[in-house]
Parts: sequence; C-alpha cells; structure tokens
Amino acid sequence: MKLRFSDRELNFLVGINALILVVATVLSKGDFLDVYNFQSMGGQLPELGLLAMGVALSMISGNGGIDLSGVALANLAGVVAATLAPQLAAPDASPWLYTGWFAAIALAVGLAGGLLNGVLIAKAGLTPILCTLGTQLLYTGLAVVLTGGSSLRVGDAEALSAIGNEMVLGVPIPFVIFLVMLLAVGWLLRQSPFGIRLFLLGTNAKAARYAGISQARMLIATYALCGFLAAVAGVIIAARTASVKSDYGNSYLLIAILITVMAGVRPQGGYGRMVCLFFSAVALQLLSSTFNLLGISNFFRDCAWGLLLLFFLAYGRFGLQDLRIFLSTSRSSAPPHQLPPGATQRNPEG
Repeated sequence: MKLRFSDRELNFLVGINALILVVATVLSKGDFLDVYNFQSMGGQLPELGLLAMGVALSMISGNGGIDLSGVALANLAGVVAATLAPQLAAPDASPWLYTGWFAAIALAVGLAGGLLNGVLIAKAGLTPILCTLGTQLLYTGLAVVLTGGSSLRVGDAEALSAIGNEMVLGVPIPFVIFLVMLLAVGWLLRQSPFGIRLFLLGTNAKAARYAGISQARMLIATYALCGFLAAVAGVIIAARTASVKSDYGNSYLLIAILITVMAGVRPQGGYGRMVCLFFSAVALQLLSSTFNLLGISNFFRDCAWGLLLLFFLAYGRFGLQDLRIFLSTSRSSAPPHQLPPGATQRNPEG
C-alpha cells in the first residue's frame, strides 16, 4: 500500500516551510511567531496565491501553456469595476449593493478576458505564451486609458473594505476566500470530469483527441477559469488597498510563476496539485516576511526570486538524481591526459 507521505514534492515543501519558520523565529528572537504577523501574511498571500492558481491551470493544460496576463487582467477588472460600480449604486448610501456590483463587474471582466485568451489560443492557434503576453499589454493599456495612468480611488463602502481587511474568527477574509477557491479548484481537478480531461490533455493531446475530448473547448474553459481567478484577486486587491492602478504588482507575475514551479507543476503539462501550490505560496510568503525582518532590499528579493525560479525549473526538468548521473557520466567520459608532442607513454610495469 502506498504511504500518504510518499509524495516527495509535498514533503519537500513542508520541510521548506518548517525550515524558514525556524530560521525566521531564531533571527527575530521569537517575534516572528506573533499572531499579528501571521494575520498580516494571511492578508497578503491570497493575491499571489490566486494568480498562481491561474498560472498552474494554464500549465496543466499542456502545449506550453502559461497565462502571463493574470496580473494585468486583475488590475483591469478592478479598474473597470471602480469606474462603473459608482454609477449603479452609491458606496456610502448602499454599501452592500455597491459591493455586489463591484464584485460582479470585476468577475465579468475577468471571465471576458480569460475567454479572449482561450479563444485566441484554441481557435486562432496562437502560442499561449505569446498570446497572453500580447493580451497582458492590451489589458494594461486599457487600464491606463481608463485611469489616465494614475491610481483610482475605490468607493468608501464598508462591505467592500471588509473583504480585504476584516477577519472571521481571527482569520483574514482574503485568506478564507483563497482557501475556498483552492479547495474548489482542487476538487475540480481531482474529482470532476473536467479535471480528468484537463490532465489527459496536458499529458497527451493526441490521446485526448482520440478519446473524444475537444481540445478547443477545454482550453477555452481553462483560460476562462484563469481569468475568473485573476478577477477574484483583483477584487481582493481593490478591497485591501481601497484603490486600483494599471500597474499594481509589477513583480507579481514572476512570483506567481515561481510559486507554481515550486509546487511541482510541470511546464510540459499534465501534472499539478493544489495542496503543493498552497505550501509553495506559504513558503514564499514566509520568505518574503523574513526578508522584511532582515531589512533586505526589494532589488535583492527580485534577484532571489529569479534564482529560485531557475533552480526549480532545472530541478523539475532533470531532478537531483539525473544531475548526479550526468556529473558522474561526464567524469567517466572525460578525455585522458594529453601528452606533449614527441613524448611517449611510459609503461608503469616496465
């Protein structure tokens, strides 16, 4: 019988979390374990976690799939909602109605943007990375046009502010939303026909086609879901910061991809676990908070994220065992020592 703890990727991520937690606690002399610190991290993590879930779904679909437009779409969803919602309900007079309109508009924009990505990839045959890079610029440009390049203040509605800043039983509401979405997507991947088809499509597109699975329909649905998750992140960002910007979270895309790769999601497609993505996101948030504790500059953090991304890409592609085999093979196949011209090989027995 296969042990529940036989997942090396999950064990590795749990160990990384424990190591970071111990190091941060020692360096802070116990201050890192303060409840307020964990609540603060719980309020910041969902934005990155939701964006990473979108990146993971696009990777699982295979064919070199990746969604680079998530951050731009999250910003655009918040900008459009902040522009249209006040025209439908007054934030001070009808805070709940305003919050409902704000969330509905943002989610609709996210779904529309995700559908556009999916149609361009599935129907027009565009390469996912180039397509979503183009729509990233499109969504950012639209947000710049709507805001004039400056930040846009979100209406002062208590219900919307509560989504980003209040707590339930001591747990930040954004973190609760993130967990709900994580469990829903995890169930969708593992228990629903959609998840089975998506994994098969990412593993072997030809076999999926022979099995009667519509690749175009699956890709459109997958990228629409990615857009929805980006819009949820956009609502949380707007609620937490009380403003929206066209260029919010410039480094979020790199970190979202890093979280996904650390979680063991294969860029080739066909594999990914939401529980691993959860621990990967937590590890990055713990590490970021540790950098804050040590006063490390943002420039070094970006360098650290880039190095970590390269390392985990190489680790996912080859693995440590393959690396050891490669090194041992290189040593055994090294050319013999070259003698100088005119010199002869001396027989050690003679």
